[in-house]
Amino acid sequence: MTTLRQRNAESADPQASVHEPTVPENLRTVFDPATCARKGLCPVSKIRKQGDTFESHSLYFEQHGTGPEKVVFVMGLNSTSFAWSAQVEHFGRSPNYSVLVFDNRGVGNSDTPKGPYSSSGMAEDIIVLLDYIGWTEERSLHLVGISLGGMISQGKYFLTFLAFRIPERFVSLTLAVTTAGGRPWSNIPPMHGFISLTRLLFIADNEKKIPIIVDMVYNTRWLDTKAENDSEGRTNREVQTASYRRRIAVTRPQKPLGALSQMWAGLSHSVSPARLRHISASIPKVLIITGDEDHLVRPSESKYLKDHMPEAEYTLWENTGHALHGQYPKKFNPLLERVFGEGAAKVKSTKGN
Repeated sequence: MTTLRQRNAESADPQASVHEPTVPENLRTVFDPATCARKGLCPVSKIRKQGDTFESHSLYFEQHGTGPEKVVFVMGLNSTSFAWSAQVEHFGRSPNYSVLVFDNRGVGNSDTPKGPYSSSGMAEDIIVLLDYIGWTEERSLHLVGISLGGMISQGKYFLTFLAFRIPERFVSLTLAVTTAGGRPWSNIPPMHGFISLTRLLFIADNEKKIPIIVDMVYNTRWLDTKAENDSEGRTNREVQTASYRRRIAVTRPQKPLGALSQMWAGLSHSVSPARLRHISASIPKVLIITGDEDHLVRPSESKYLKDHMPEAEYTLWENTGHALHGQYPKKFNPLLERVFGEGAAKVKSTKGN
């Protein structure tokens, strides 16, 4: 059997074998080991201003595939990297892509440092991770961020900060079902989502959590429809319930501190129109995408992003809930491929001039 070290040595990425940390055996994964090029714990250190207390934590990450196009997938509030399963399976098996997924601080296989967290602190975590694995070249990364279940679209918040801090590294930026925040109504989800999130905070039984999560991140019309190409003839609700049950079975329970600290990072952050315009002008290709039946982030928030990111492409999908990457992966993944290709073409044309 080919080892991680052997695959790293054969990788097209010259930095692939720079770090090969030991992964504790109790940290399980749902991803295919056949496509895994490397995985581990990235050490992150942070000096906390209050009391000058030194605190360190680690981020769990996996890279799948060793292709030349590097994609960073960033998950949202209180959800692990396992939520990117359909994307890791699709892009990780392609010879064209290297896919990086990770658990944010406070969830999954990553540590839970003291809170509350800030969007800028979570962005710095990602920059440390990118430096740690050697993904530092200019115009070499495609960044994809989504919020899968939170009061605020976490992915968007640290993505905008990240894109503002190191825009020269990115070829494309995809912002899915998200918000710039900062206005009284933009940091709080619609009533359905707000009630669901509140209930989840007080429920410990995973079996009781699953139906709440499924109803929160998907829309009812789609959930009650027969699943496409399902050999058992199940509804989408039944398929997604089984999927969440498998993921939860291998995921470490989230600590209340992590859940509340991530929520605070979302609730306390805003992105100015000036910064949005800067990001839009600095990255070759930007996509803004949302669904029309999102229970967590109002579709109008994506329209607001478009209003202040004039160069960006804007897309609204009908009969679509919050977790659009899981609802329509056969449509979402090809869309990302097109965005990646258009971004790369713009970079190439710029270098040619």
